[in-house]
Amino acid sequence: MEFHSLTGPTPSIPDNLSVPQFLLHHKHSIRPSRSQGTPWFIDGASGRKIQEQEVILRTACLASGLQSAYRLVLIFSPNHMDYPICIWAVHRLLGIVSLANPTFTQSELVHQLRQTRPALIILNAQTVDTVKAAAHEVGLSLNRLVVLDNTAAVTNVVSIDDLIRIGMARPIFEGRSLCAGEGKQKLAFLSPSSGTTGVPKLVAISHYAAIANCLQIAAHNKVGKNYTSWEKQRYRPGDVCIAVLPFYLPKFQLEPFLESIDRYQVTHLMLVPPQVLLLCKIRMVLCAGSSLTAELAEQLYKLLPMAQIGQAYGATEATGVVSIWPVGQHHGISGGELIPGIVARLIKKDGSLAGYNEPGELHVKTPSAALGYYGNVKAWIHTGDLVQLNETHEVIFIERVKVRGFQVSPAELEGCILDHPWIADAGVVSIPDDYSGEVPLAFVVPVPNIMNEINTFQLKESVMKHVAARKAPFKHLARVEIIGDIPRNPSGKLLRRVLRARLPMYSKL
Repeated sequence: MEFHSLTGPTPSIPDNLSVPQFLLHHKHSIRPSRSQGTPWFIDGASGRKIQEQEVILRTACLASGLQSAYRLVLIFSPNHMDYPICIWAVHRLLGIVSLANPTFTQSELVHQLRQTRPALIILNAQTVDTVKAAAHEVGLSLNRLVVLDNTAAVTNVVSIDDLIRIGMARPIFEGRSLCAGEGKQKLAFLSPSSGTTGVPKLVAISHYAAIANCLQIAAHNKVGKNYTSWEKQRYRPGDVCIAVLPFYLPKFQLEPFLESIDRYQVTHLMLVPPQVLLLCKIRMVLCAGSSLTAELAEQLYKLLPMAQIGQAYGATEATGVVSIWPVGQHHGISGGELIPGIVARLIKKDGSLAGYNEPGELHVKTPSAALGYYGNVKAWIHTGDLVQLNETHEVIFIERVKVRGFQVSPAELEGCILDHPWIADAGVVSIPDDYSGEVPLAFVVPVPNIMNEINTFQLKESVMKHVAARKAPFKHLARVEIIGDIPRNPSGKLLRRVLRARLPMYSKL
């Protein structure tokens, strides 16, 4: 059977707009009116506020300053006030944006650079050394670098402010309107996603898909509805949200985070599990990125008894959200209800379709679907996640692999571990962790006779250091276990559930 959203019909989705045309200029029927004087962005450290007209102007001027046929621009930076403006300026030129995690090592960034071949890299002072080394390795000229923050730490690199000033002296680049249906094929993002196997892949997301997911979320949350009960209205004009998801934060610091909640009267937080215990005076909490454990959720309910708290489930391939906890549900521990426009089916191990309360791999169809992995288009999104759906079409997780909101490919870590001279075979699984949601654990098979020369501690420590030196921090191993063989089926597929069952404390997961 196929499962459809029960929260309402698919909203009307324009197919002739780019992302900035939709966000900055289009008035959709379900879009609420914005209060006068409400800023779009606030810098938590300086208090600087950017109003709607400044956002529109900076985007237009940056596009005019760039004003070149940049087919693809890669952004490698933590969150920044101009981060979205850079995205929208490139989209105004109908270029493509690829976002890279700023904690990537040089080798990981090189992999994405070789996949995307960007004409321009927008970076941050914190990432300049990694970018320069990676650019040199792939043969990208350093004059193709642009820095977000104009600081003395970065020399001989043009800044975003420089380009905006150049753009102000030029006629504003208006861009062109899209033809009917063109938004469905015009690429907006090439977003890295680990998928379920292999190294990270590039997900091709169209302008239409990004717009569709915005409208699907708005329709699910009934943002245009006038509630009779003010307390039940999840989103209201003038609400303030700390921008965590879907951006890459700088190093998280508790004290400034809490000070910002108080100073800017924050009402909404969209977080990853490590930040959940830090909340206060919040009316709504959305936790996404990885599943929240029941124990941590219960602590949060006690901490914030009056707040609406729940989770969302999504995928890069769906351009974002697939399900959110119901508006009428005060606490939601599952992945939530399918949002309007989503069609889902669960595929059992034998290839047949699962029904209610039967486990299966989640496949979804949605108007916000990406165009597929770059060069590999498919109609259904195969999430790789094992779930169940109940009679109210709520997504209930059975197995999922994410660390602090970031996807980690077990196959990628296994490949790294197999490069270690002491390791003959390896298998990586996820195990629950209250702080990170999940963390990777590696089972390793030593090469013959190596244990005659070293002890168990030396091997485990060496493997963990080997991965830490080559992978971003969120990919580091939490533990290493030594075993005699890696279980596989007759075709050679690694059996992760069998591996996990070898740890008694996790055998029921």
